[in-house]
Amino acid sequence: MKIAICDDCRQDALYLQTLLSGMHETRLYEDAEKLLAEVKDDRVHYDLYLLDIYLELMDGIELAKQLRRLDEYGAVCFISSSDAFYRQAYDLYAVQYLLKPVQPEDIRRLLERVSENIARNRELSLYYKWRGKMGSIPYNRILYIGSRGHTLYIHCRDGSVQECAGRLDEMEERISPDVFCRCHQSYLVNLYYLDNLDGNELTIAGENLPVSRRYQAEIKKRYQEILFEGMD
Repeated sequence: MKIAICDDCRQDALYLQTLLSGMHETRLYEDAEKLLAEVKDDRVHYDLYLLDIYLELMDGIELAKQLRRLDEYGAVCFISSSDAFYRQAYDLYAVQYLLKPVQPEDIRRLLERVSENIARNRELSLYYKWRGKMGSIPYNRILYIGSRGHTLYIHCRDGSVQECAGRLDEMEERISPDVFCRCHQSYLVNLYYLDNLDGNELTIAGENLPVSRRYQAEIKKRYQEILFEGMD
């Protein structure tokens, strides 16, 4: 696992690195700007960001907000001498909030949680082949899959579109029905990103897609299940 430690107190940062030594690849950052610059330039991405909240030029909360825009998949854990920022951490979907001094058992539990999340995301991925090369895309990056002829177009949340060889019928058979649903002969959609469903049309990430009559009942049923799932 690749881990970034951002703490302007070098003693605290070295202590965290010691707790992680021998198990994972770590890098220390004493200021937020350097970490942001490297992630922004795509020079590096991390599985886990350990962020001190009380940083000099930019606090850890603001740093996490900017990291989220650049790297939506890296887990964020805040480390602080105070629990005053717990609510803000929750709003940023932080995987953990640890109070100083951090204990070895805290780190062990944190790494277990992050490792489980990584494994789960790897399992829930679409594997494709295009022009002799293999690749994969996590389900949570995919908005919908379109089809034209013998080519599939995987539309992702970041605006990119990955082409791959195949037919939509075959893709529908091997992709998870718990996440994706057929709405038209030319489209499979990620149900978790639907903004609206209205008769013969749906909206996903601001884009309108047709819903064929033969699929209306099933996609309506699945969409309602997911809406109620979010209310549990």
